Amino acid sequence: MTVTEKPAPKAAHSDPAKPPRANEPVLLRSDEGGIATLTLNRPKHYNALSEALLDALLGELERIAKDESVRVVILAGNGPAFCAGHDLKEMRARPERDYYRALFAKCGRMMQAIVRLPQPVIARVHGIATAAGCQLVATCDLAVASTAAKFATSGINVGLFCSTPAVALARNVNRKQSFEMLMTGEFVSAEDAVARGLVNEAVAPEALDAAVQALARKIIAKSPVAVRTGKEMFYKQIEMGLAAAYDYAGEVMACNMMAEDVAEGIDAFAAKRPPTWKGR
Repeated sequence: MTVTEKPAPKAAHSDPAKPPRANEPVLLRSDEGGIATLTLNRPKHYNALSEALLDALLGELERIAKDESVRVVILAGNGPAFCAGHDLKEMRARPERDYYRALFAKCGRMMQAIVRLPQPVIARVHGIATAAGCQLVATCDLAVASTAAKFATSGINVGLFCSTPAVALARNVNRKQSFEMLMTGEFVSAEDAVARGLVNEAVAPEALDAAVQALARKIIAKSPVAVRTGKEMFYKQIEMGLAAAYDYAGEVMACNMMAEDVAEGIDAFAAKRPPTWKGR
């Protein structure tokens, strides 16, 4: 089994890398108060996305998608790095085009599973996020970074253009800045990542957990119906033309208006009392 059973002990995300135990899972999961935390657990390898780790992420995201008790997902990393991208040693061991196609297709399915997940996903970035690790940050719905974190699409430094990371990066960062990152492979600070739209907030390392938890709790306080509806609607409309997006948005809003939570929310607002969400 590659994932710990829930609930699990809270992971020490920013601890120095330690030699892994022989049977230590590559992905940890812990659940508390409606928050599922998935922790990349290959610290010795800077949490590189091995095939085993991609499989574990895909499996856990599939389980979470069906788990209505989970309201928010936090994606974190153990050891000194958040995620250093693909496992290059694993990739070099099989220099076959079909293998690479299958590997990148699997990674693409995992990234898209994050987007399709009903629950919002927050990246907790305490260290470097490079190549597919930067893609992972860009794919998450929200991201909070330590000021010690750095970001880069560094494949170009080894002769490999970060084509798949470019898909997510270009949907977060404006065209010229994302192209510069892809072409130079240079690191971007957490503060610059905020300015470029890759990250929502950069905080001192000691404030990272509190900032991530505060953001998660703000979402949990909202109607589960509105959150699920909103995430799906956001990603669908952003790929549409303007007229089609408005048509789609109007239909979604009309359906949303029929939810019990909307009636409760409006009644609570009128009565100046906190709403009691039913999730319907």
